[in-house]
Amino acid sequence: MPMKPLSKSRLMAYRQCPRRLWLELHRPELREDSAATQAIFRTGHQVGAIAQRLYDPDNTGTIIELSPERVADALAQTQALLGSAAPIFEAGFSASGARAFADVLLPVNAVDEPDAPTWRMVEVKASTQVKPYFRDDAAIQAHVARSAGVPLTAVALARIDSTWTYPGEGDYRGLLVEEDLTAEVFARGAEVQTWIDEAQAVARSADEPGTRAGRQCSEPYPCGFVAHCRRDEPEVAQPVHWLPQIRSTSLRAWIDAHPGASLGDVPDTLLSEIQRRVKAHTVSGEVYFDAEGAAADLEGHVFPACFVDFESINFGVPVWPGTRPFQQVPFQFSVHRLEACGTLSHRSFVDLSGDDPSRAFAHALIDACGSDGPVFVYNQAFEAARIRELAERFPGLSTALLALETRIVDLLKVARRRYYHPAQEGSWSIKRVLPAIAPDLNYATLDGVQDGGMAMDAYCEAIDPQTPAVRRAQIGEQLTAYCALDTYAMVRLWQFFAGRQDLGLCSAESVKEQ
Repeated sequence: MPMKPLSKSRLMAYRQCPRRLWLELHRPELREDSAATQAIFRTGHQVGAIAQRLYDPDNTGTIIELSPERVADALAQTQALLGSAAPIFEAGFSASGARAFADVLLPVNAVDEPDAPTWRMVEVKASTQVKPYFRDDAAIQAHVARSAGVPLTAVALARIDSTWTYPGEGDYRGLLVEEDLTAEVFARGAEVQTWIDEAQAVARSADEPGTRAGRQCSEPYPCGFVAHCRRDEPEVAQPVHWLPQIRSTSLRAWIDAHPGASLGDVPDTLLSEIQRRVKAHTVSGEVYFDAEGAAADLEGHVFPACFVDFESINFGVPVWPGTRPFQQVPFQFSVHRLEACGTLSHRSFVDLSGDDPSRAFAHALIDACGSDGPVFVYNQAFEAARIRELAERFPGLSTALLALETRIVDLLKVARRRYYHPAQEGSWSIKRVLPAIAPDLNYATLDGVQDGGMAMDAYCEAIDPQTPAVRRAQIGEQLTAYCALDTYAMVRLWQFFAGRQDLGLCSAESVKEQ
């Protein structure tokens, strides 16, 4: 029986895990892609569309329409266009048991040989780095194209330049930068053919490979079959992946060598101090709380105190002039302001107009936080970076913004150093710490938006011109409630860590009513 060609995506699935390839072919209905994976796909399509404009500014090229039902037509159309001298996008080739579609195919010597041009291939990636598996991807593309008889003379990988700033007016020149991979990928033809042969053997097998779940389930990218592959594995009550910051080579090697191990099995000699704390208190079930140390960390911060949280959006393809690819642009904040008497007031900002929210955000933030007192956040690196970026973009606000940054106090640092509850499962996210300290606060009770990912999705829906005004208003209310809970949660964490349970919190509105 002749081999049915395997697509490049199938070969990349094999490179990640043979079981993934088999499931892609034989049990595709079991695949469950996360919202994050879907977002990556959307960004990839956007970058691909812009690449077509950049590589064909005169609009003389051809985009080959792809669909599962018309693969043969796409391959035939590619063959016909190879005799021309214009750019081809999504050019398809099939040879040596594999099939591939090139993002960009550009004629090289079209002026001298208009009837028989040679070609330069460009693979476009919605990433700011050239990742190792991108090189495998390009090697597959090049091998299949050359095996199909394409006179290929060069191969490059185009990635996003994270330092580029969008000038506006739809001008994306400079968004992409190239790295030439010609010599590397041309030298890997035999290696690629080995992958194809091995993948074909897996594809023909009637039995699902028994590959155990492991690091390959998330590297180099998340696999949608994880739930299926782990369904029959014994459930570990305290899994090793609860350990925070698993980075050391020796610890990763031990975990790989002991699949199904429990947290208590890991040798202490392989663990950092914080990892040993997580292990010890998870296994014992005892809460760790250095109350004296936490109070000392927070001592000396005067009132009034502001508790601040931002929500942001990071478009891979910038839409606002002055912003960079994947730059975190804040569109919302919540500020709870606590007075010495326990009076608590709230200010919020959210811009769903679709315009760049940055300048209005900066003005409102400066006004809401005032000019004195600590500014408590939960993960200083995020908010501080956003404030510095705003100061750089808007020099007229720089002094006030940078003064605000100097007032930041990070509650996450206090939590990591002084507190751990076994229910945190190795995480110090505010949603993990809060249930043990303030069980009356629950993100699950919120309507619509319950985490940062949902906030970004809601924001994108709100700024879509097709979204009705009523729905946009509803999203605004949901975002405001979510962000407000984040900052009120910080107030409660501060109260606990500072040992100020004696401070009775009351809203500014209730004080006015009295």
